[in-house]
Amino acid sequence: MQVSNRISTLLSGGSDGWEVFNRARQMIAEGISVTELTIGEHDIRTAAPILQDMHRSAMGGHTGYASIPGIPALRDAIAARVTARTGVPTSRENVMITPGGQSALFAAHMAVIDPGDTALYIDPYYATYPGTLRGASAVPMAIKAHASDAFQPRATDIAAHAAGAKSLLINSPNNPTGVVYSRETLEDIAEVCVEHDLWLISDEVYDTQIWEGEHISPRALEGMAERTLIVGSMSKSHAMTGSRIGWVVGPAHIVEDLINLATHTTYGVPGFIQEAALFALEQGEAFEAEIAEPFRRRRALAYNVLAAQNVVGVVPNAGAMYMMLDVSATGLSGEGFAYALLEAHHIAVMPGESFGAAAAGHVRVAMTVDDAAFESSLKTLCDFAITLATKG
Repeated sequence: MQVSNRISTLLSGGSDGWEVFNRARQMIAEGISVTELTIGEHDIRTAAPILQDMHRSAMGGHTGYASIPGIPALRDAIAARVTARTGVPTSRENVMITPGGQSALFAAHMAVIDPGDTALYIDPYYATYPGTLRGASAVPMAIKAHASDAFQPRATDIAAHAAGAKSLLINSPNNPTGVVYSRETLEDIAEVCVEHDLWLISDEVYDTQIWEGEHISPRALEGMAERTLIVGSMSKSHAMTGSRIGWVVGPAHIVEDLINLATHTTYGVPGFIQEAALFALEQGEAFEAEIAEPFRRRRALAYNVLAAQNVVGVVPNAGAMYMMLDVSATGLSGEGFAYALLEAHHIAVMPGESFGAAAAGHVRVAMTVDDAAFESSLKTLCDFAITLATKG
């Protein structure tokens, strides 16, 4: 007996990009101390008041089946949040709650993709994107952004591949680069979507982590509300990664279809988790800023460290909890450098190649350890790169 082609080809016979991460975890299991600058996991846990509210809700009996599209109060809160931040009138009919942002990504593509349709996405990309598209029975097609453009996608490159495609997936603030797409970039992307009748799926889970400029949701651009699906999550904004609570925002008729999908797949999200998410949102923007502040602070530390040398380059990051560093001057690939750094200094970073061909020669550093450890690790990384470049 064999598994389905959908499952067996999820990675298209290639790597899932997590080998360095897995090696670091193996070393930790063997008792070796490793500084992990790999995944986007806060170095703080979910705030105690949120957990206390979750406990209150669960003990209050909200442990049975919850409303499949999400409890009304949470949908209303997210709709109000989106309206306030984008200026686009949004109601609960435009919102469906999902078990995390990853589930929202899958559901959004399931809503607009038929088997065999081409689904476009930008390279560099979050490591799960191609597999998510294949899981939705799409044919993934990467559109390469360029380091020389600070990884802002070119509309002309998207347009060149848009004929016959059904959707485009973007992510701003971007994981892995930390780039925030400019208004010009987004307006150009919107123009391509309208011209080629593309659905736009916008992953905005880092929208509270903006260090420079502004976050613009493409749903707010002219002619885009009816063709845009927004993916959001409590994971990054409220340090609730393990709670698995996200959402899709889009046209009401699409949300109705997504409710049908959820009925036959996830069957909703536990009510006590939804009520805790509602409590968390009610803490307001000041609480979200508090969660984001360590990454703003570490970004400043990183720029100070990087300014003291000229071997390791940095992609100008305006948002998110990551920095993309150019280590090509060492003569190694991003993967080669990441493995060498791990073995020599027990510091784990993600190879740029884990996020697509466009990021080759780079490594992604997650700013997810305490300030002192982060600064020390980055200094070691730079010193190691300088040593390699000098030997080369």
